[in-house]
Amino acid sequence: MNNRLLKIKNLQKTYDNKTYALKGIDIELNKGEFVVVIGPSGAGKSTFIRCINRMIDPSEGEIVFDGVHMEKVKGKSLRQQRSDIGMIFQHYNLVGRVNVIKNVLHGRLGKMSFFKSALGLYGEEDKREAFKLLQKVGLEEHIYKRADSLSGGQMQRVGICRAIVQQPKLLLADEPIASLDPKSADIVMDQLKEITTERNLTCIVNLHQVDYAKKYASRIIGIKDGMVVFNGAPSKLNNQMIAHIYKGKEEQMTLTPQEESLAYQEQEVSSYV
Repeated sequence: MNNRLLKIKNLQKTYDNKTYALKGIDIELNKGEFVVVIGPSGAGKSTFIRCINRMIDPSEGEIVFDGVHMEKVKGKSLRQQRSDIGMIFQHYNLVGRVNVIKNVLHGRLGKMSFFKSALGLYGEEDKREAFKLLQKVGLEEHIYKRADSLSGGQMQRVGICRAIVQQPKLLLADEPIASLDPKSADIVMDQLKEITTERNLTCIVNLHQVDYAKKYASRIIGIKDGMVVFNGAPSKLNNQMIAHIYKGKEEQMTLTPQEESLAYQEQEVSSYV
């Protein structure tokens, strides 16, 4: 039985046909893995996972998700494939004026008909699942509050619920704790790991923090200058390799959450210039 969910071959991305953000990534992921991608700002981590669900179009290479070439699909087929890939963002991407449970239910939109999604006609089963997930992450008392009234850590837990209620086969998390204080980051990572493990859900998480990667990952991928320089078990990631990955940017491993968030935002801007 084939347990492989994702195969990436020679993935390359350039924004200007000169400088490459990704330089030939080759990776395979099996179902149920919790993979953490580490590396400093500018290494290509965000570009990497955003190519997987085609938020960014790759320049070259193959991305085979659940047997389908993501780099080739378009239109309705692309939307259908994306509905099986959940996404958690650094800055939450919630609708602030909308209450918590409706934000979670937005995760179902990709699996609903246009008519039902336009009118927000969610099924009772979807509503029960959304409430169950919010209970799971300790937010049942906040379900009718506006999303923008919550703390950052609470908003990120709503983001996790929204992605999970989508019932994806793959979950991508792009710097989900970079904007959080350490206590909130611990809660978010605990919940993310627990829920994905319970559901045998494949998850790829981008992080700066090596200590979090070692604590939560079943496998760590280290990216430096757009290339994979480490791919293995957390126990195999030694100090020498960590020093190589972050050489010249060692300070990023100990940034405060606020500083780390700013560094990441700067990289996001520079990636599109």
